[in-house]
Amino acid sequence: MTEGNFVDYVKMYITSGNGGKGSMHLHREKFITKGGPDGGDGGRGGHVIIRGNENLWTLLHLKFKKHVQAGHGEHGSKSRSTGADGQDEYVDVPLGTVVRDAETNDILFEITEHNEEYIAVEGGKGGLGNWHFRTSTNQTPRYSQPGIPKQEKEILMELKVLADVGLVGFPNAGKSTLLSVITSAKPKIADYEFTTLKPNLGIVQYRDFQTFVMADIPGIIEGAAEGKGLGHYFLRHIERNSILLFLIPADAKDIKKQYDILLDELRRYNPEMLDKDRFIAISKCDMLDDELKAELKVELDKELPIDYMFISSVAQQGITELKDKLWKMLN
Repeated sequence: MTEGNFVDYVKMYITSGNGGKGSMHLHREKFITKGGPDGGDGGRGGHVIIRGNENLWTLLHLKFKKHVQAGHGEHGSKSRSTGADGQDEYVDVPLGTVVRDAETNDILFEITEHNEEYIAVEGGKGGLGNWHFRTSTNQTPRYSQPGIPKQEKEILMELKVLADVGLVGFPNAGKSTLLSVITSAKPKIADYEFTTLKPNLGIVQYRDFQTFVMADIPGIIEGAAEGKGLGHYFLRHIERNSILLFLIPADAKDIKKQYDILLDELRRYNPEMLDKDRFIAISKCDMLDDELKAELKVELDKELPIDYMFISSVAQQGITELKDKLWKMLN
């Protein structure tokens, strides 16, 4: 999927249908005098329903669909005939979509399963016909209920990518290169910062036909939580990941400091992210000989608080071991 086709934020105005009016018809038939009330009920107005669809990966199909209107309920009629219900409108969204009220910013619901449905706005209930109001003392009621009016609401839909492993790192740390090597994804790769402008997903093939999903998001820089760079806008995509894989290049001036900065940005964005399992991959290790790697290992064993591994995406070093480690952490 090209970067321009990845849409993860949509605002939409949705309207349900009006309920139909109840009928106040009086029965008229040859040879039957004073047939009495026989007005039917109005039909229910249509709902607007948000539905999960596992075949969608983005909100692109909703980018230019700004209004959704459900059908109105039909009015009741004679012979106690109930009006037809208004047509429901379904809005399909990818799994991991959070729906908010645009006015209050409160979360209304989240879609996480295929074919999971939530009614975003309910259709108006149909009014009762005069047949319901007949009594022994009021045998010809000449009134009925109107239908309940429609509901209107403006909603925001945010996509939070569902992936097992999220890649976290500074720009140009080699995240896209790793994703291209470890999965079949083909992200944009170049030797400059912020090559990745939109999140990329890839499926990692493991042994015995097992798979797990890896997500690469744009690089995070110091101050991302305050809005610097691109990372702050896409940090929500790693809120759903089971494991955070920190990618730090071997030529970094201070590996421990880079890890601390990345961890601090995640904490400032959402402290709950620190509860996730974390692992560090030291990338671009094809630049190091065995002696330099041994010296770096002694230093990192003292400094780093979590497990780490040396890898090289270009030279395919440590890739199988990294898959084994991630699979073990996931299971």
